[in-house]
Amino acid sequence: MSQTSPALSPLRSVMAGIPWQLAAGLGFVMMDSTAKYLSADYPTVQITWSRYLFHMLTALPILLAWRGGAVFRTRRLDLQLIRSVLLLGSTVFYFIALRYIPLATAASIGFVAPMFLTALSVPLLKERVGPRRWIAVAVGFFAVLLIIRPGFGVMHWAMTMPVLVAACFALYQIVTRLLGPIDHWSVTLFYSGVVGLLVMTAMLPGAWRWPDLEGWALMVFLGFAGALSHLCMIRAFTLAPASLLAPFSYLQLAWAVTIGYLVFGNLPDGWTAIGAALIVSSGLYIWYRERLQPTAR
Repeated sequence: MSQTSPALSPLRSVMAGIPWQLAAGLGFVMMDSTAKYLSADYPTVQITWSRYLFHMLTALPILLAWRGGAVFRTRRLDLQLIRSVLLLGSTVFYFIALRYIPLATAASIGFVAPMFLTALSVPLLKERVGPRRWIAVAVGFFAVLLIIRPGFGVMHWAMTMPVLVAACFALYQIVTRLLGPIDHWSVTLFYSGVVGLLVMTAMLPGAWRWPDLEGWALMVFLGFAGALSHLCMIRAFTLAPASLLAPFSYLQLAWAVTIGYLVFGNLPDGWTAIGAALIVSSGLYIWYRERLQPTAR
């Protein structure tokens, strides 16, 4: 029997990151679909609060057991607060959108985030973006217009919410890049949860409806799915580089279409499907060009 080549071990480790990324994507869509289901009976503030509360109750014991008091110590509290507020904003805007529009539509528009990230990386990160990536950004934004179709009598105001989500999430990713070499990821994960929980708890008294048993169960699941998804994503990125994992995030759209149909009976219309395809194509092209840095843009 021949022994396995040692060179295969790192490759297997990298490839093992893909299932973790897929699990994270499925978990995020399950969290979003649960929030949409809850929105029929509960205010957005309460749903968001439960997402952060049960997220922290799930993740904090794991972080404390692994890192102890180190999870509380940050060298850039200002950046941690900015990042946490951006994440909270993207969560609130997305949950508002899910109250009114189909899951797949919200997910499709939300995937314009890489276009925002590319555009904002020029003034904020001083990166150079070539004409090909700018064209991809323009195509992505045009695709959003195909989905929301302003001026054609079909646009719901909530269609603008995923655009705000994408903008917040792009800024959130930029701040995350800045924090990467400064604070351990466990510190960043802790602050993202605790800041959101404190803000939503302060807003809760004016928007509370006492849940029934099903409501409590779904709220617990909402936070658990969010925490588990983040942990799966962290595990994926410890095993494999972002350049390998990025394309697999777009499979969230397939999950969103499937769950949106099975649970809510919604399927994207033709314009939404075309727009989603253009957004995914633009995002993948931007990812491809970024992999060629610095030799090509």
